[in-house]
Amino acid sequence: MTDKIEEKVDLLGMDRAELTEFFASIGEKPFRAGQVMKWIHQFGVSDFEEMTNLSKALREKLSKTALIRTPKIVSEQRSEDGTIKWLLEVDNHNCIEAVFIPEKSRGTLCISSQVGCALECSFCSTGQQGFNRNLENWEIVAQMWVANKALGCKPKEERVISNVVFMGMGEPLLNVTHTFPTARILMDDNAYGLSKRRVTISTAGVVPAIDKIKESLDVSLAISLHAPNNALRDELVPINKKYPLEKLMPSLHRYVEGGHSKKHVTVEYVMLDHVNDRPEHAQQLIELLGDLPCKVNLIPFNPFPNTHYKRSSNNAVHRFQDALMQAGVNCTVRRTRGDDIDAACGQLAGKVKDRTKRTLQTVKLDKLHG
Repeated sequence: MTDKIEEKVDLLGMDRAELTEFFASIGEKPFRAGQVMKWIHQFGVSDFEEMTNLSKALREKLSKTALIRTPKIVSEQRSEDGTIKWLLEVDNHNCIEAVFIPEKSRGTLCISSQVGCALECSFCSTGQQGFNRNLENWEIVAQMWVANKALGCKPKEERVISNVVFMGMGEPLLNVTHTFPTARILMDDNAYGLSKRRVTISTAGVVPAIDKIKESLDVSLAISLHAPNNALRDELVPINKKYPLEKLMPSLHRYVEGGHSKKHVTVEYVMLDHVNDRPEHAQQLIELLGDLPCKVNLIPFNPFPNTHYKRSSNNAVHRFQDALMQAGVNCTVRRTRGDDIDAACGQLAGKVKDRTKRTLQTVKLDKLHG
């Protein structure tokens, strides 16, 4: 990256308030923020010369002072079921992945919030890659920008991407500085105009940040639970040691308190053979959820290299689902999508220069146990 680029202001990751402030700083009126947001996000324009409702003088001024930075698409893979995965280069050492999942009634884009992940969930491929850094605003929203452009999305037409979920690489609530502004861009009518119920932030249970969502960002919440008791969750989702269930569950109740009548929490539960899929686990989960307004998504485990976990049998999954539904818990089984291109839940790996040296540690452990 040249010094010339570094001196310019990047507009891609700015929300409306930040863009308004930028235009004020260069002597322009506030309405310019909305105009430029539409060009960037609705029309996929990254060249100021194409913004034809701006004066020539303003276009020249923007060319000298600002830029719209977009990532390099390293690869695009298409699954037999229509799922698309993009590998995007965000710097010289790291790549992230974003996935588009088409369905009859909606199209969901799964986006990443970090390069790698620091949480080390034992059943997740991303967690085994190590962690490099948080993604910046532009790097998160760029995933929507790239997908929108690749899918040929146009303003005022039926949305191809109707939902966005922060369920890709990383823990979004360990990057609230950049996740929250990006969510606001996704919901801005001058950008992508998604409703608050169509933007979902998924967390493994960062309790203080769940409270921050309630205070400052009206979006949907998903919790990666995966175990109904502390002992098992400590093993599967190590952040549970810091925020155990007796802290996590009250935060979920606080999130739904006083909210919209349809506000609920989506509970994600990956099904691991003979680990968390037994009848006693179903009963523990029923007791744990209690009267929490929620929907449970049972997720078939998606294998990745060197994992010792196996996918639960169909019988085990349906037995688990039946137990929850008989107890009055809304429960669905998520259909696996994109596993033939490693785009399914828990399979995103990207390309991570691991600052935690976790990959090296794993190699050493493998040699010791080999």
